Amino acid sequence: MIKLISFKNCPFVQRVMGSLIMKNIPFEIEYIELSNKPQWFLDIAPNGQVPVLITEDETVLFESDAIVEYLDDKYVPIEALTPEQKALDRAWSYQASKHYMPQCGTMGSKDKETFESRLTNLAKAFAKAENKLGESQFFKGDYISNVDIAWLPLLHRAFVIKQKSGVDMLEGFPKVQQWQAALMASGLPEKTVPQDFVTTFSNFYLANTYLADVMNGEDERCELSSCSAVSSACCQ
Repeated sequence: MIKLISFKNCPFVQRVMGSLIMKNIPFEIEYIELSNKPQWFLDIAPNGQVPVLITEDETVLFESDAIVEYLDDKYVPIEALTPEQKALDRAWSYQASKHYMPQCGTMGSKDKETFESRLTNLAKAFAKAENKLGESQFFKGDYISNVDIAWLPLLHRAFVIKQKSGVDMLEGFPKVQQWQAALMASGLPEKTVPQDFVTTFSNFYLANTYLADVMNGEDERCELSSCSAVSSACCQ
């Protein structure tokens, strides 16, 4: 059976899990702590990062883009696509995945000025999606495609942030908000993260950050010297 090695808060892993689930591919998953990577993981992961996927013939694959493409080549694709359509899907998927880390940095911001500056840059990605989206439920129609799966980590994390802190990272993008609502209603987000995801995610991004102060109703940021450092990285 395929084995996926993961970190509980990693958006890149969530994308791979989304592909596995939508294709109904059986797999097992093992979570590691990035702050204490086991030696066996370092021995097989060329870049020391998750996700890592071990195929049925024990080939070790790394880098989420490569893994998703492998799953499309190896198993029945979600939809039949021409080479041009496949290229467009990959391009729009890249527009999402290249913003996973910027979103992590935004959520981990220590003060309002930094948060707003980073969110302004992140919003450029949502603006592109807003201009592309039509009237359908999902990106390409009334079904979940590879593009939706790629954007899922961004939209899911924005949903949790809004639920917990009241801050809407998608404010001003009504079509993206509707898209987010459709993905959340599909039930896919919960299937692509561990059961305690909201807790681990909140402990990481809603503690000792600007968003934590918003959630707790505090007007001023604490001094950095009196706060525990929160990494802006999701997976490294």
